[in-house]
Parts: sequence; structure tokens; C-alpha cells
Amino acid sequence: MDAAHELDAIVNAQNRGHVVGIPSICSANAMVLYAALRQGLEKDQSVLIESTCNQVNQFGGYMGMTPNDFRRYVFQIAATCHYPEDKIIFGGDHLGPNPWQDEPASQAMGKSCTLVMDYVKAGYTKLHLDASVKCLDDDPQQPLSKTISAGRAADMALVAEDVCQQLGRSGHQLRYVIGTEVPVPGGTQEDEDTIELTTPDDVAETIEVTRQAFSDRGLEAAWERVLAVVVQPGVEFGNDSLFVYKPEKAANLSKYIEDHKSLIYEAHSTDYQPRQALSNLVRDHFAILKVGPALTFALRESIFALAMIEQEMFLGRMDSPCSQVREILDAVMVEQPVHWRKYYPGSDADRLFARKFSFSDRSRYYWPMPEIQSALEKLIQNLETHPIPLALVSQFLPTQYPRVRDRFLENSPKAIIRDKIASVLADYTFACNQE
Repeated sequence: MDAAHELDAIVNAQNRGHVVGIPSICSANAMVLYAALRQGLEKDQSVLIESTCNQVNQFGGYMGMTPNDFRRYVFQIAATCHYPEDKIIFGGDHLGPNPWQDEPASQAMGKSCTLVMDYVKAGYTKLHLDASVKCLDDDPQQPLSKTISAGRAADMALVAEDVCQQLGRSGHQLRYVIGTEVPVPGGTQEDEDTIELTTPDDVAETIEVTRQAFSDRGLEAAWERVLAVVVQPGVEFGNDSLFVYKPEKAANLSKYIEDHKSLIYEAHSTDYQPRQALSNLVRDHFAILKVGPALTFALRESIFALAMIEQEMFLGRMDSPCSQVREILDAVMVEQPVHWRKYYPGSDADRLFARKFSFSDRSRYYWPMPEIQSALEKLIQNLETHPIPLALVSQFLPTQYPRVRDRFLENSPKAIIRDKIASVLADYTFACNQE
């Protein structure tokens, strides 16, 4: 089954009353992607991997990658675990003017259309079109109207369809997602009682004005391939807070989409949700579950635990100095604060804590940096050269300990890190009924 049919099958199954969904892996971390692809291989499942407009674009984004670069990067990781390339579904998240919102609309949308063109050329087949942010010359005193936002989204869809035609590909392979969540992506700093769920009326307006915008541009056939709407079902996380899904609050929202047989919901920021909450989301038609920071949070947890094990094993030994990966990570974050400064308020002590332990996990942007990678490699080398005592596995990695003890999990740092990430992915696999 190809990528487009895979997503269609989820929509059709939902319409038949089946509780079926798919996780969307929103991470570029190599160890996270390896864990996701390895799990996909073991369970013979397709893996949906998405990149955002800020992360990957024609100018490189903050990863320094174009869409083609990212696709090759993922394929390289897939090759290391023998995962078949044709089972990877590539998605573009929040494609639109967000990176260029300080520019006039015509200029920002020109870049947005080039962005979409490059994503399609690179083989991405799932496109979330999001033109909800205001550009420099939009009225700063008024919210951006849904009509303007929908028109800009439809302009990007027109480019995507034209590119497919020019390349001799069938535009039928493309699937679209519309709408946006509240608040802005990246986690919230608000209290729980201020989180505003999307209303059925808001969804109805989004669907209708976007359908009309597609129709105005002769994109009726493309509209038939819009498969999901992004909404806010009351799922969010902040630096030290988590807002768990409450089905009773989203009941009207959930029921509304049942009248649109070709559509499901896409839920963003589902990170850190309990397994039952994820299952409830899929049951209630939020069948595409975006997850990102929770995966790198698990990665960081495992690395910090291994660093504490390393300290117990090697502190004071001249022949095998400690990696100091935790200290080096924080030193680099302090030296280059661009990815966390505006997200971590408070005193110096508050910010130190957040850099290490925040649910927002802004440390995820720093793992690829050479000095941090070097320290991580030193940590792994130390713990591969000197096997970890079971007592320390039990002390610092109690979830992994029984399986290491019983030899279901290899007692090695790489295996433990991947297992920690896989434990998060397992909740999504369970919730999506992909076991």
C-alpha cells in the first residue's frame, strides 16, 4: 500500500467506526528516527515522518537542510536498520509564511510557495498548509481572517498540484491537511483553564472557506484529497505542565467531524499524554497524533541516566575520564541561547532547571552540535568498554532493568537509549491500534 492509500485507509476505517490512527514523528534526531524506523520494521508498519517549515526549507532552516537533504538524511538512517524506503511517508508540517512573517505578505507567500514546491519535488506526499500567521502588512489590530488564511493555503495547494503535473507525477498522490491549533505551536505558558478548545463552528468555518478557496482556483479535485483538519482538542504541555485530554470537553468537537466522511482530525502537541488519553484521542477521530519533544525528552532522560552511571563507575579514574556530557550540553546552551532564551522565563536557577528538564525540551536543538556529539560518543565508548553493572541499571534505569537482567534488552548504552525512545513510541502504536 502506497503512502496516499495508507492515509486514506485510516480515514475510511475511522468512518466505519474503527479506532485506527497513525503517529506522526516530528523529530530530526538521528537516534529518534532510528528507533521509530526500527520499530516500524519490527511491526511491519509504515512510518510517518514530518519536518516543519522552520526546520527544513529552501534556505536550509535551522537544521541546515533543504527538503531533499532531509529526505536523503532519513533514507541514510533507514538503510542502517534495513527499513524499506517506500514505506516512509514524508510530511510537511505548518507549511506557510511562518518563517517570513516579518515580511510583506506577497514576499512571504512567494517564499511559501517555493517552499511547497521544493517539498513536493523532494517526494513529500502529506502537506499541512498553514497560512494562519499574519505577515508584516496584515492589519496588526485585527485577527487574520479565515478567508485570507484559506486563500493563501489554496495558493500553496495550486503550486503543489502544478509541480506534480510538471514533473509528470500524478497529483493524486498528494494529501492535504488544513487548519491550525491554538495556541501557536511549541507549547503553552498558559494555565489549564485558559486553553481554548476549537469549537465546531470554528471547524465548520475553516472547512467551508478553505473548500471555497480551493474551488475558486479550480482545485476541486485537490479538495477531495484534503484528509484532515488541525484543531485544538485541549491537549498541550508547557515547560513544567501537562494538559491531559478530557474526552467530555471535546465531545461536541469529536462528534462534529462524523458528518464529514472524508475528514479526520490531526492533533498536535500530543507529547506526554498517557496511553489511555492517546487511545481516547484516536477513538474520538483525532487519528493523526503528532509527537516530537516527548521523544527527545526520553532520549535526554536516558543519556542523563547513563551519565550518572558513568560518574559512579569512572569518577576519579585517570584511565577513563568521564564524558561530562551533561555539563557540556548546558555550557553550549548558555553560550548559544537562541533556541531557548525566549521560551524559558524566570531566574537563573529557573532557567538552569528548564534547560535540563523542561517538557518543551529545547535541548533537542543542541544534540547535533559537534562538541556535544563528541561528549556523547565518549559516554557511549566508556560504557561499551566497561559493561554497566546490573545494580546501576536498576538504580538509574528501573524501567529497562528487568529486561536487561533477563537478557531481553542488550546491556549497552545505544540499546538502552533506543529502548527508552521506543517506550514512548509504543504508547502511540498501542493507541493507534497498530499492534
